[in-house]
Amino acid sequence: MRIVSICPSNTEIVANLGQTHLLVGVDNYSDYPEEVEHLPKLGPDLSIDIEKVASLKPDLVLASLSVPGMEKNIEGLDEYGLPYIILNPNTLYEISEDIRRVGKAIGVEKIGQQHADAFLREIDGFKDRSKQMEKKPSLYWEWWPKPVFTPGKLNWLNEISELSGGVNLFRDQEVASFQTDWEEVKKRDPDHICMVWVGVKEEKMNPELIKKRPGWSELKSVKHDRIHVLEESLFCRPSPRLLEGLRKIYEIVKHKDSK
Repeated sequence: MRIVSICPSNTEIVANLGQTHLLVGVDNYSDYPEEVEHLPKLGPDLSIDIEKVASLKPDLVLASLSVPGMEKNIEGLDEYGLPYIILNPNTLYEISEDIRRVGKAIGVEKIGQQHADAFLREIDGFKDRSKQMEKKPSLYWEWWPKPVFTPGKLNWLNEISELSGGVNLFRDQEVASFQTDWEEVKKRDPDHICMVWVGVKEEKMNPELIKKRPGWSELKSVKHDRIHVLEESLFCRPSPRLLEGLRKIYEIVKHKDSK
């Protein structure tokens, strides 16, 4: 079977199922696992070269609508008559369902069921542990610095926050992605700041820029050195690797309880 993935999170689901050998092409941002780096690159996820996808003669294209603007890729796939499925999860449970769905679509249904069940079991384990944590520090997740975008209630990072023993600073917003500003974040005064700028490697994110924002030097998170530069690939992609990110933020919250 010949599979093309045009979104990093879809590529990571295929990897979770142990089927990367079936991939014949991926989008430019798919960088995990290492073995996909030698595959033909089909363009950035918002402007996939559909003609190049078609030239690979895929039996299935794993498409996505996780980022606004990806609709154009779907139109192109329809135009070329290519077989595809669309993944667009917002919750951890929906990610587990996508593991099952992809497993079935690529001929490893049993493996898909097993891996989805294991994914949910680990989440249940975190639920039990987080219930035992008395303090629930607030976590401000910064997806983008200017204009400021942060996850609201309808995003997996809201769940990740709770499973780690904390709470999402913008959990009161009934959206997946919320546009706010520095002044509003300052007013809410988070216990932790988590820098996960989408598409930016952690070595290019500078916590010193956070400290220089007007009034932010007075924030609890800044005063107590709780600015965390995190791998956006472990927090911003709706894939099974979110559990790796969860393990990381759980350790941070557990060891740096709010004062």
